[in-house]
Parts: sequence; structure tokens; C-alpha cells
Amino acid sequence: MFWKLGFFKMGNALRLLYGKCFQPSTTGDSDSVGPPYTTTAPAVPEALSQHVVSSRKAQVTWYGKLLQAWKKAKPPPKTTEEVARLIVETLSRAQYQKADVEGLLEFYGLPHPSILAEISTGAPTRLSDGVICEGLSLPEGVKFEMHTLPATRYKNPGIIDNRHSEYNTSAVEVVGKTVPDGDGLNVYVNTDDPRESSNIPGDVLMAADQRSEARAMKNYAVADKLHQKNIESGYRVIDFQNEEILARKYRIRLRGIDAPEMLMPFGEKARRELVKLVDGKCLRVLVYGEDQYGRCVADVYCNHIFVQEVMLKKGLAWHYVAYDQRVEFATWQKEARTKKTGLWVQSNPEKPWEWRKKNKREGR
Repeated sequence: MFWKLGFFKMGNALRLLYGKCFQPSTTGDSDSVGPPYTTTAPAVPEALSQHVVSSRKAQVTWYGKLLQAWKKAKPPPKTTEEVARLIVETLSRAQYQKADVEGLLEFYGLPHPSILAEISTGAPTRLSDGVICEGLSLPEGVKFEMHTLPATRYKNPGIIDNRHSEYNTSAVEVVGKTVPDGDGLNVYVNTDDPRESSNIPGDVLMAADQRSEARAMKNYAVADKLHQKNIESGYRVIDFQNEEILARKYRIRLRGIDAPEMLMPFGEKARRELVKLVDGKCLRVLVYGEDQYGRCVADVYCNHIFVQEVMLKKGLAWHYVAYDQRVEFATWQKEARTKKTGLWVQSNPEKPWEWRKKNKREGR
């Protein structure tokens, strides 16, 4: 298939990132963490002991865990902040001391991500190793798993500009359409994904090929019509990272929570929080089923952060008990209510499902 996405072919990028991020700040020490794709035992720099409190043996254990976590990360880290986040998440799950985590970040000159403070506050937790690892069994009830393109604004060819004999570009998605409210979002998945590539309708592929040919001939009016045809079929050709890819659109309904409607108090604030969580990020989506409106009911993770947990802990969503009985959801809601966080500053906040019934709303 000719659709390529260099952005996700991370072999060279990982090597480059490794070279930038995993270089000790000390001089004269040739030992360093082996590359994330190695299977050999990690070599621990001698100078690291000056920055951490745990034993040399414990340091060797860290390195092994970090190398495993790096190889399993889906998607892999792409920035120094994400590398630091991976380190914090991995070592915090193993219950190492905060001083060790801070020392390791300092030694490699990595930023201290905000989640370092969250380790001691209990918010938010991350996916367990068993869930992160590709190839291991998924949680019970999951129908399938998706990894999305970054939830952001993409560009696609627009109509021809007669003044300059060039075509313009326009944003495919604005934030309001990507995240319509506090418990739903629209995402795109690269059709190079094995699950997608075998299920692309033939007329979609044909339209995409014909569109490419029309653009090569500068017949942008025809190209736009073909592009619109694919959009109506739930697909879109996206110009991303200077490469064109064919992507499929999915509408997602966050499983187990119900955020205030947009016309309710805290409705817009809930939407903005969800935008902040997902904007520019690749998401991991675990789909449990489909609702009556054709949306995928799913758990969503962003850089291993559980999105529903954040929304509940910040008091920007209700636990949707009628459809989800997870004990941790009830616990997170209770914590937010006790602290009078978000919508819980109201003495008697109205439940979204009751608001919809009262207002005879459709489309939920």
C-alpha cells in the first residue's frame, strides 16, 4: 500500500532521541544506558550513584525496567518531556523512591515533568504493564484496540487559488469538532494499521488513487470532489508531516463517565479539559462496543494517562453508574466530591442524564 507515515516509523527517531536524551551530564564516563532496542544487560554509569540514594544493584534493576518499558511503549517517546514521563511512570510503578527518580532525571539532564508531583498526590494513575504491552492479552471485554494519529489540526488540499494558480490548505479539524464535549471525541487512525488496511472499501481506495492522479495533473476541482466522497465514507486523506496518508475517522464515547452537557454549568470547562488532555497527542483507545449512535465506547489513554480518571478526579464528569460499575470510578468521583472540585462546588449539581431527559435532548 502506498500510504506512508514516516512519523510512526520511529527506528531512526528513537536512535536520535536516545542520543539527545540519554547522554550523562558528567564527563569522562563512557558508560550509559544501552539503546532502547537492545537485549543486552544495561551498563550503569558509575557517576549515577552521586545523584541517587539506592544501591548499585537497584540501579541495574531500574535500567532493565526502563529498557523494557521503552521497547513496549506504544507510541514510543518522541520528546525529552515524554522520555522523562516514561522514566517517572516506570519507576513509580516499581515503587522506587522519589529522590531516585529526581536524581536519574537530573543526571541525564531531563526535565522534571508535572507528573512527578502526582506520584505523591495519587493523581492520575497510569496503565499497568500488562495493558501497555503489545501482544499481551487485553482487559476483559475489549473488542479491539486502536492507536490514533495525533488529535490536532491537519491540513488537506483545498480549492485552487486562481490568483496564484496554487491550491490553498485548510484545517481539517477544528478543536470544537475534534472534541465536541467533555466525554466524546473524534479521532483518525492511519489505514496502514494492519487492522485497517484489510478493511478499506474498494471505492475509497479507488477514489484516493484517482484524487492523487487529479492533483498531479493540477485538476484540483476533481480532486476535491473525490476527497469529499471519501469524507462521506468516513475516510480522509491527510497531509501530515509532509506526507499524505489515508486515515479513517472514529467517533469515541468515553466509557463509564458522563460529562455535563455544553449548556450546563461546567460543560464548556469539561470540554476544554478534554481538549487539553488530547490535543496533539497520539491516543490509545480500547474499544468495548458501540453505542446506539454508532460511537465506539472506549477507555482512552494519552501518554499512558487514563483520560476518564482525570475527568473524574477534576470533578468534570459524573460516574455513569447505569452503564459502568467500576469501583475505582466511584472512588475518584467521591474524592472530587469531598474536595468540592469542579462541578462539585455546586451544592446540588444536576445529573447530565436527568438534564437530557428534562430537555428532551437527542443524540446522546
